[in-house]
Amino acid sequence: MLTSTTPDPALAPGLWDELVRLVRGGDVCVLTGAGISTESGIPAYRGADGERRVTPMTVSELLRSPAARQRYWARAYTGWPRFAAAEPNDGHRAVARLQDLGLVGTVITQNVDGLHQQAGARDVTELHGSLSYVVCADCGERYAREVVDEWLAGANPHFDREISGQVRPDGDVVLTDEQVAGFRIAACVVCRSDRLKPDVVMFGESVVRPVVDACFEAVDRSRALLVLGSSLMVMSGYRFARHAAREGIPVAAITHGVTRADDLIDVKVDAPLGPTLRRLVEAVAA
Repeated sequence: MLTSTTPDPALAPGLWDELVRLVRGGDVCVLTGAGISTESGIPAYRGADGERRVTPMTVSELLRSPAARQRYWARAYTGWPRFAAAEPNDGHRAVARLQDLGLVGTVITQNVDGLHQQAGARDVTELHGSLSYVVCADCGERYAREVVDEWLAGANPHFDREISGQVRPDGDVVLTDEQVAGFRIAACVVCRSDRLKPDVVMFGESVVRPVVDACFEAVDRSRALLVLGSSLMVMSGYRFARHAAREGIPVAAITHGVTRADDLIDVKVDAPLGPTLRRLVEAVAA
């Protein structure tokens, strides 16, 4: 594996040229993780060492416990305006530009923020769903997040959602028990169940098979896989790097720190995503 841990990939002999060559050849499938959105103010689950810094609520806890739902939705209601206000950064715009240049096809993202689409990317597969939607766990009715947000605002007219605190990767803000107390959650208008959940793959859930199969097909159609901002520590993303390597498809990565697929990656650059991708676009477009 060619690798660089310097901010300037050109300092590693042959590394930058190999990365440019792979991308310039076209038919690249891109797999992105939380690292591409950190420059937009959305933190990642894991640090550069690959260790998880945040332990989110599991789906079983959310659906089993009314108290857990109250806690989840109070925190999510507080964080939603800040999460929704995040804007695409240079990394997202660079991926869209690589598509415009005809070099990148499908973008598989592990992120739930919709920033690739906002940046103009097409053919985006949201592996873990989107926080822009909410689904009823009992009847399956799906709602736009803005609609549920209006319900929560109407049910909690005196709740202070300007409480300070950093938005976490799931778009929520940590609150105390006192801040959560009294928060009223919403219910599905179809079946009246209050077992609403974000339409994302929560911890304890699996990505549905049709989505996984579509991603494998996208990798198979490609001549290279480019991993951006992902440690690949969870199987949902790691399996595609492993599949590409097994099929003889070169794997390149631009990300911070260790990845689970370090032994499978052909070219790895440890550098900031935005500046590095901006420079990559300039190189392949020249």
